[in-house]
Order: sequence, then structure tokens, then C-alpha cells
Amino acid sequence: MEERRLGPVVGLGTWRTFDHDAAAAERVVSAALDAGSSVFDSSPMYGGAEASLSAAIRRLGARRRVSIATKIWADSVEEGREQFAAQVDWFGRIEIEQIHNLAAWERQLPWLQEEQRVGRILRLGVTHYSEAAFGELARALRTGVFQTIQLPYNPHQRQCERELLPLAAELGVAVIVMRPLARGELLNRRPTAADLAPLAQYGVETWPQALIKWVLSDERVDLAIPATSHPERAGENAAAGEPPWFGPDERALVERIAA
Repeated sequence: MEERRLGPVVGLGTWRTFDHDAAAAERVVSAALDAGSSVFDSSPMYGGAEASLSAAIRRLGARRRVSIATKIWADSVEEGREQFAAQVDWFGRIEIEQIHNLAAWERQLPWLQEEQRVGRILRLGVTHYSEAAFGELARALRTGVFQTIQLPYNPHQRQCERELLPLAAELGVAVIVMRPLARGELLNRRPTAADLAPLAQYGVETWPQALIKWVLSDERVDLAIPATSHPERAGENAAAGEPPWFGPDERALVERIAA
């Protein structure tokens, strides 16, 4: 497996989960680690999530077992550097440092590349949640300086299949998928046990697992980062990161249920 590859695996997102609640973070992180997750994604945009994540990892003595994927979310270089200094205090080296929602990305790049050169950052990435920004995401990728891209992908949001997923594969950029459950909207579907029965041979027991495995079964995807504040859900989600992967028929079945 090439070093750039992150998976395909299931990590843990921290958007709108434990914020300033370090005790809750510890419970969720512990369950995710026990289930095999090792990549934890956060951002300064997520309130106190970074600090809570750091406290949880420290209390669990797990820093050497995890990869931190966090972000710079700032309109100025000064603010971006302040965010990075806090992240280094919390985590030490950052395995994946991403420019969140393309915020001032061209201005942030020079100092981030220097931090990567001296070893405080392993990989640089760029993210955006909006399909309206996908053209700019593609432009950023074509600079050749990013090793990861984070974007939304699920049966209801597939625009990334047109340009970004092929471009990432062409450039050797690892793909991190946010919103594999469409921010929970797809969980409003209530497929029956009979609906999911054809997926049992792929290790699928729940609808969220079917959706996550749908994402990871695209060979261009490296990592999915569903967020949850429930320890038991973190374990269930992580189980979807194990092969075997869906073929075209199984993916089509999930798409029909999601529709």
C-alpha cells in the first residue's frame, strides 16, 4: 500500500459532537479506538472539539496510536498561525493539516508548506462542504501541493464523482469523505431487515454501516469520518471499514434504498 493511502477506513469526525465536553470525548474516542479507528478529524470551527479531543487522547495515553486530521480556519495568516500553535501544543506533530473550506488558502500555503518541510505537518489537505466551491477545490488540487482532499459524498451528494474524485485519483491525492450519512438526513430512512439482508455477507448489520460502506467501496476513497457523540455508534461505524467491499449491484441497492 502506498504511503499516501489512509485506508479505506473509518475515522471519527468531531463536528457538533463533544465540543467542550472532554469526558464525553474520552468515551467516544475510547470506543472508536477499541473498534479500530485511528484517524480523528477536527477543526477550530468546531468550538472546543480540538481541546476535548486532545484531553481525551492524553487521558487514554493514545497519541502514538492515532493520526490527527485538523484544520486551519482563518481569514488571516496571523490567525492561522495562532490556530496552528494551539494545535501543536495539543497534539504535537499534525498528521493531516487541512485548509478548512478553502479559507484564504493561497495566503496560508507558504507558511504551512514550511511547517511541513520542517516536519511539524506530515500531509497538507484542503476541504469544502459546498458543491459550489468544487471548481476552486479542483484548482487547489492542480497546484500539486496537497496530499489530501476532504469533501461530502453519499448517495444524495454525488457531484464529486464528476471531476474531483477522478482528479484526486489522477494526482495521487487521498480522499477523506465528510457527511457519509448526509448530516443524518439519510438516517431518516428506515430500511427493513429484509432490505439489508443482501448486504449481510459484507458485514452490514445496520443502515449507517451500509451507507458508510457504500462510500468506502468507491476505490478512489481513502477515509470516511462520520461524526457521533455516542460510543456505541462509533464502534458500529468503524465496523463498516472492514472488507469485503460492495460491488456495483450492492452499491445500487443502497442507492435505491436511499432514494
